[in-house]
Order: sequence, then C-alpha cells, then structure tokens
Amino acid sequence: MASQLFARKPLSVLLEEMKGEHRLRRVLGPIQLTALGVGAIIGAGIFVATGAAAHNVGGPALMISYVVAGITCVFAALCYAEFASMAPVAGSAFTYAYATLGELFAWIIGWDLVLEYAVGSATVANGWSSFFQSLLPKMGINLPEAISKPPIIYDAVAGHFVRTHGVVNLPAVVIVLIVTAILVKGIQESASFNATMVCIKIAAVLFVILVGAFFINSANWQPFAPYGWGGLNLFGKNIWGEVVGGRPVGMLAGAAIIFFAYIGFDSVSTHAEEARRPNRDVPIGIVASLLICTVLYVLVVIVLTGMVKYTQIDTGAGVSVAFKSVGLQWAEVIIAIAGVAGITSVLLVMMLSAPRVFLAMARDGLVPPSFFADVHPRFRTPWKSTMLVGAFVATGAGLLPIDALLEMTNIGTLFAFTIVCAAVLIMRRTNPDAERPFRCPFVPVVPILGIIMCLVLMFSLPWPNWLRLIGWLLIGLVIYFTYSRHRSFMRHYLGEEISEHGISPGGAMVSDVDKDTSVAEKR
Repeated sequence: MASQLFARKPLSVLLEEMKGEHRLRRVLGPIQLTALGVGAIIGAGIFVATGAAAHNVGGPALMISYVVAGITCVFAALCYAEFASMAPVAGSAFTYAYATLGELFAWIIGWDLVLEYAVGSATVANGWSSFFQSLLPKMGINLPEAISKPPIIYDAVAGHFVRTHGVVNLPAVVIVLIVTAILVKGIQESASFNATMVCIKIAAVLFVILVGAFFINSANWQPFAPYGWGGLNLFGKNIWGEVVGGRPVGMLAGAAIIFFAYIGFDSVSTHAEEARRPNRDVPIGIVASLLICTVLYVLVVIVLTGMVKYTQIDTGAGVSVAFKSVGLQWAEVIIAIAGVAGITSVLLVMMLSAPRVFLAMARDGLVPPSFFADVHPRFRTPWKSTMLVGAFVATGAGLLPIDALLEMTNIGTLFAFTIVCAAVLIMRRTNPDAERPFRCPFVPVVPILGIIMCLVLMFSLPWPNWLRLIGWLLIGLVIYFTYSRHRSFMRHYLGEEISEHGISPGGAMVSDVDKDTSVAEKR
C-alpha cells in the first residue's frame, strides 16, 4: 500500500499521453493565454476588497502588501512555468505533484484545486449577482427579494447563519448556466468571450488609475503603516504584529488577506494541453498575466489611499465611494459595469479550469474516467464534467451562503503553490537530464524562497482557516482511500493488477498481446 501512495508517475508517461487521439484542441496562443490569466486574476475584488483591506488591515501600506503577495506568486509562477513547458498536459499542480511527490500528494493537490476552482466559482457568481443587481435600479428594475438572494446567508460580524426572505439567487444561477454553455461549446469561443470581458475591465481599471491620479492628496498616506508591518501568527498565537478583533493586522497580514486577488494565474497551466506551442506560450501567459495584474493592483491602491484617508474608505464599495467623494458620481456606473465584466471573466476561467483538473485525475483512474475523461467528439471539451461543475456551482451560488468558504481558497491555493515549488526541487534531482524548454532561474533559491513566502502567508491567515483546510482534506482522504486508491492506474505500474478491459495509465487501450509486456516494462 505504501509503495502505491508515494509512487511517482514517470515523466516519460506524461509525454506519451500527449500523443493520444482523445486530447483537447490546441488553439490558444500567448495573447489568449495571457488574457485568460488576467481574466482569472482581476475581478471585482480590485474595486471592493481593496478598500476593506486598506481600511481594516493594512492602511496605505496595503500597496506593499500587494507587492509582497505578487513576489510570492512570481516565485510560484516560475516553478509552474518550468513544469508546464516540460509536460504540457491538463492538470496543473496535480500533474506536477504526481510526477514528483507521488499519488497521495497528487490526490491532495487535485482535491485542493477542486476547492479553489469550484467553491471559488460559486463565490464569484454571488459577487457577479451583487454587481448586476446594483445596476438594475439605474434602469428602473428591482428584482423581488425571493429571487435576488439565497435562503440563508452568513453574518461574519455575528458569526452565525441568518435566514432571509429569499428563495434563490436567480441572477447567479443564470450567469453560471450561460458560462457553462459557452464552456461546453469550445475553448476558442470561451477564450474570445473572455478576451472581450478582459478588455472592458482593463479599460475601467485604467480609467480609475488615470482619472483618480488627479485627485491624490499625499497627506492621506500618513501614517503609511498605521497597523504596523507584521501580522504573522502561528495557529492563533501572535508572533509578530498587532491583533485587532482576534485577527492579525499589518502589512504582512494584508498580503495574506488580499492574496485571493492573485488566485487565477495558475489556471493558465491547466490549459497547457490547449496551447498551440505550450513550451513557449504557457510560461509567457503565466508570467505576463501576473506582472500585468501586480502593476495594476499596486496603482489602484496608490490612487485609492491617496484619494481618501484610509479610515474613511468605504469597506463595501471603496473605489465607487472614493470617486463620489470628489464629485465624480457618474463614475459609479463605469465601475459597476467593469465589475460585472470583471467577475464574468473570472467565473469563466475558474469554471474552465475545474473540469480540466478532473480530466487529469480521471486519466489516472482517481475519478471515474467514463465520465470525467469523456471529451466531446465535436467540441473537444470535457463536456460532462463541465456540465457537472456548472450544476454544482449554480446550486451553490443560488442556494447556499457560499461566501463563508471564501477564505478557504486562500490557504488552499498557498498550499498548492508550496507543493509546486517543492516539486521543482525534486524534479531537478530525479530527472536532471529531462528537456526543459523553460527553466526556472536561480534554482534552488527561487523555489526555496517561494516555499518560505507561501508558508509565511499561510501562517498570517486567521487560524480557523487551518481548521477548514484540514477538514476539507480529510473529506478528500476518505474518498481517496475508499474509491480512488483501488481504481488508480498506478496499480498497473506496480504490477498489482491489470483491468480486465485492458485500460492503461492515461486512459489508452492496450491489446491483450501487449498486457504482459506493458506490465513487465513498468515494473
């Protein structure tokens, strides 16, 4: 049993899997991949969460928080880029962990990515509904409460769930169904739709930066770090910095809280199998999207904290209220439209990524291949899993207080980044001669710094996040030991069994004549 848990998937097998007929369609170039990355990263959070974090956690020093979080992501991004160029197949961190750390770690990361993309998508759909409903009254439309919110919501201040007069958050359900239909239709159509949404929100972000720059008052940046520079805690025990209301505050705590704003660049690697020249285009898409978004984030914080004193920033709609305070009320419409477009592209990319993680897991037998590895013969998309994810996200967004789980995505993603950075170090030792079209620079310094910074941010989050992460992983381990371990194709490599239908790792069929030879070779 232990040999299977830590058995690694050979790099040669990953490369062989790229040659099968049942692959995804390679249609994405560097611009489209970069747009997918930007589409996943920049959402309504830049207009909403930035204000709340500046007011409650970091003050003007939040601009440094974004730099720290961005640098952490750069280290992880360089590691992602090396793996994506070596093995341009679907699966992202799941595939990389399988090749370096073994099956058990791969399952944990795959389960972690499901949390990031599926639960994150439901949360994003809720945000889309809020922005969309803020636009309707300006057109004289007001939705009945029964179809405008879920039946229960989570009151963060009171710390418990509260019943509402709502029945279903209908706008959230509708946008999820529309995005699901686009995703089933094809990756090229999805990428084109995403590019349109990205152009709209980038234009709005540039508007905020360029117009807001004329209203900056440098006196608002004093004091620059009112909550200090720390925020490090260890499972609830404060190590460095201040604690307000039981939560760590300071520049470092701000970096951990706003880290979710960067979640999404890793989704570019899940589309490596659909890139025209993955060895070159995927690293470009990962690094370029991350650098673009970091610059935009920092500039928005500079403008926001310069326009309004951090103590007066509105925590619900920081940017909109900041423009109102200087007499530009009409900017609220532009920001709301940008919010709708921004969240739409985030939702599209996150829902695009989740089925591709399932696809990689199914090709290794960890989830049912007949369902999750089924690629549509015409559209060349994992259509069944896309529809399943769409149904899950629509249900969560329409009926559940899914925003209560949002902070789980932060710690889960940081955990995945830590594993990828460690995997680069391991792969350099286990496969030193493997072809690396893109090489992470300054190894082992960059991966080690990536591991350290990810762990620091993980320990800068409130300790209940650790409890939620452990709970989620325990659920995943139950599924692994009751289903996945017994059906994993890795058992073939270990010579423990061959399926009676002759299914080989990766989902390819092998003939009866080749069975014995195949098993002997893989032993």
